[in-house]
Amino acid sequence: MKLNTALFLGLLMLLSNALNAQDLSAYQKKYFEKNGDSLPYRLLLPKDYDPGKKYPLLLFLHGSGERGNDNELQLVHGSRLFLKEDVRENYQAIVVFPQCAANSSWARIDVEGDFENRQFIYYEDAEPAEDMLLLEGLIKYLKKNYKLDKNRMYVGGLSMGGMGTFELVRRNPKMFAAAFPICGGANPAISKKLKKPHWWIFHGDADKVVPEKYSAEMAKAMGDMGINVKYTVYPGVGHNSWDNTFAEPELMNWIFSQLK
Repeated sequence: MKLNTALFLGLLMLLSNALNAQDLSAYQKKYFEKNGDSLPYRLLLPKDYDPGKKYPLLLFLHGSGERGNDNELQLVHGSRLFLKEDVRENYQAIVVFPQCAANSSWARIDVEGDFENRQFIYYEDAEPAEDMLLLEGLIKYLKKNYKLDKNRMYVGGLSMGGMGTFELVRRNPKMFAAAFPICGGANPAISKKLKKPHWWIFHGDADKVVPEKYSAEMAKAMGDMGINVKYTVYPGVGHNSWDNTFAEPELMNWIFSQLK
């Protein structure tokens, strides 16, 4: 008996969705509470996790489209990279995906102008966003409750999370060994506080959401200060430069080889 083509495709889609959901369930649902506020986050422990062993920490900050409090959306981009069998085997780490609240941000940034011509205003020393304070509280909690290798702490993020990556390092200049902001930006004047980590910055040169110039300006300012920074630009790529970044064959080895 032949299956109807549409029914067959539908069954394949359901199976695929089920497998994806099962994959992402490896990220434990957690909530960090502080002063009545809550920061949802997902926690991926290493394969064969040993609570007596020290592990690197990798923190990934999502973009504005994944904000909320469902503790789900922040896994849309990047989470499956750390579930790959070879990554789980070769780069054992505690991986954390926090979720920023709706209508909030990892960093205080203003935007002026219409979409095609808008300008981002990055501040040199703005007051921290509430979610940044919660994020810093979460990091302290993780340090206290898990054995972390403090010489191997890493942070990256895309778009709003790329901006948050710069901001988190600015506020905690001695914490991270490596940082990898994707299609983000910051005020070049903060470069003097970004000297400790190794940096790999990514952007698409056809990005109309967050223009590539903001990453280029940061890479130049940091390079001029002698900071260890790599800058990769993807020709013809728009805002979604994260897929290109996640496909970089050297990304995992680069991140986890860095020491503070």
